[in-house]
Amino acid sequence: MASALSSLPRPARIAATLVLAGLAGAACEGLGTPLPWMIGPLLVAAAGCVAGLPLEGSLVLRSAGHWAIGTALGLYFTPSVVGVVVRHAAGIVVGIAWALALGLAFGLVLARLHRSLPDLDAATTYFASAIGGASEMAMLAERHGGRVDLVASAHSVRILLVVILIPFGFQALGLRGLDPFVPGPAQVHGAGLMLLIALTCAGSLLLQLLGKPTPWVLGSLAVAATLTASGIELSALPAWMTHLGQVFIGVALGTRFSPAFVRTAPRWLATVAVGTLAMIVLCAGFAWVLARWVGLHPATVMLGTSPGGIAEMCITAKVLQLGVPIVTAFHVTRMAAVVLLAGPLFRWLRRRGWLG
Repeated sequence: MASALSSLPRPARIAATLVLAGLAGAACEGLGTPLPWMIGPLLVAAAGCVAGLPLEGSLVLRSAGHWAIGTALGLYFTPSVVGVVVRHAAGIVVGIAWALALGLAFGLVLARLHRSLPDLDAATTYFASAIGGASEMAMLAERHGGRVDLVASAHSVRILLVVILIPFGFQALGLRGLDPFVPGPAQVHGAGLMLLIALTCAGSLLLQLLGKPTPWVLGSLAVAATLTASGIELSALPAWMTHLGQVFIGVALGTRFSPAFVRTAPRWLATVAVGTLAMIVLCAGFAWVLARWVGLHPATVMLGTSPGGIAEMCITAKVLQLGVPIVTAFHVTRMAAVVLLAGPLFRWLRRRGWLG
């Protein structure tokens, strides 16, 4: 099968991968797993790539998936919901500080446990442990002389574990629909949908041209949220679009893995995996304390402060109906803070000699 796929042109391999991913998503939906249209494609793509199958993802399709999720999230930000988010601004700021502190602590642990790795330096351990902006952290690590392969692998393992464990854990505990918000537009309108697509794509393209992080999530989110908060409800997004977006994101995550991936610094990957489990537990405890202070359900705060990516955790909140706007606000502000502050904070800590 691997040789047959390898002989196909790239577009055909992408199509074959999507068919396999779609079947995995449908199977997971039939089994009643959480987030079936993302977890199914992610697992089948990761397993296939590690087994040596030439499965293929696409940056264009990943961007399309990010657009769908960003637009769907933005439709939740009605005027009343914006007021709720603003009232919890203090809790969101505390969540940002928690993410920065947790990432720094994890980086110090990685540095201490892996001193024997060749070319391992403070930049590698620091940016590998930062929570948020995986691709941006890899670029910052390269800029500061770190090992990009270790940074990228650490973020891949972290996101994979968080995407799998938290949704399944929430499902096992029956945490669903405890803090629901309803998106503004409820019906799909053809002309309105076309205009919504055009405007959100324009916003995403603008951020991409400006070189901003995850432009297809944040650009579409910003435009859709601005329209909804202003009382302009053009159209709801069809369910099949968000399902397809999850498939694209799942494939993009899964195809990061390869046979060589599992052979690259196995002790490093094992430490990252154990560290991710520890961070999930610590985030659960932090979420319980913060939730009591801000008056939200701990499950919502857990999703907002978990060490996962913005698209994956916000999809989880949307599917499980757990405070989508609050979770989105946590992750958008956290990602912006990490991307903006990670570099300057690293340089400041290194000058003071705290990173070795």
